[in-house]
Amino acid sequence: MMIPLDDPRVAAVTVHETYQPLVTLGASFGPGRARVRAGVAERLRRAQLALPVGMSLRVVEGHRSAASQASIIADYSAEVQARHPDLDAERRDRLVGRHVAPLAVAPHVVGAAVDVTLVDLRGVELDLGTPVGATPEDSRCFFAATDISRTAREHRRILAEALGSVGLVNYPAQWWHWSYGDRYWALLTGAPAALYGPITDLDEPAPRRRSWWRAAA
Repeated sequence: MMIPLDDPRVAAVTVHETYQPLVTLGASFGPGRARVRAGVAERLRRAQLALPVGMSLRVVEGHRSAASQASIIADYSAEVQARHPDLDAERRDRLVGRHVAPLAVAPHVVGAAVDVTLVDLRGVELDLGTPVGATPEDSRCFFAATDISRTAREHRRILAEALGSVGLVNYPAQWWHWSYGDRYWALLTGAPAALYGPITDLDEPAPRRRSWWRAAA
């Protein structure tokens, strides 16, 4: 059974901060030049080498400021409320927390998570069933979705083998979301503590309102 991002067990995980710096991923990971913790970057480099010839990782997003995460939470909460006006606050927050991590435990905010896909040698994204950041109401976003093509399933398997082999874990509701060193990772792997806590000194002003699904957990 999937453990949601807002499960109390995630927030209960202790953090033993290792103070690894944020580093910028090179051009081989795509034009986004995402920033992640140094330990995550090293694992992504190893995962890249584990891919079949002709495939490459493209990292769409890495570290996200707390202000950006808070904006995404607010936007999606409003979206859910508009679509389901009869929901009480508790049920609404539960729906929101399944797809967008609460600020206190958000893997992107600590620099531990990447939203990632596969591309070919020309940089064209391969079929993985949905675009990165597709609306979460689409069941095909779940990693184990069966209503996707055989090719997409195979690409997800390849992605999982490469990233899993270097220690990253997937959030099952979003095939593209993988992390290492955060609270969710620690809970799933049985690690005694998370390695990375929130990065607060690099926070940027909240972005202008945007469609929430252009980001991820």
